[in-house]
Amino acid sequence: MDIIISNSSSSPIYEQITRQIKDQILQGELKAGDALPSMRMLAKELRISLITTKRAYEELERDGFIETVPGKGCFVSEKNTEFLREEQLRQVEGFLQQAAEAARRCSLSLDELREMLEILYNEG
Repeated sequence: MDIIISNSSSSPIYEQITRQIKDQILQGELKAGDALPSMRMLAKELRISLITTKRAYEELERDGFIETVPGKGCFVSEKNTEFLREEQLRQVEGFLQQAAEAARRCSLSLDELREMLEILYNEG
């Protein structure tokens, strides 16, 4: 599991960890039942506080991405497809919001933006 922490990011470290693990689960890099590194191991590898990794894991568990098995560790949860779809929709909405703001800044019309989106969607 690769996690990259950026000290120049405006996001707190625990959010960077949470986002990257969620992305790896959503993209299928981490699958249901996969074990995550222990909180201590992850803290040591990233050279951060144990409290920070604990908070990240607590957020992931609260959001249904991981499960903690006492005495065994943390594991990727069985996929709740509705929840994962909702998470992906939130991501798409965020990207579209950024695109809409950029389009308005450069006076791109809604029709031009739609056309651009259709082209990009059909290419991929």
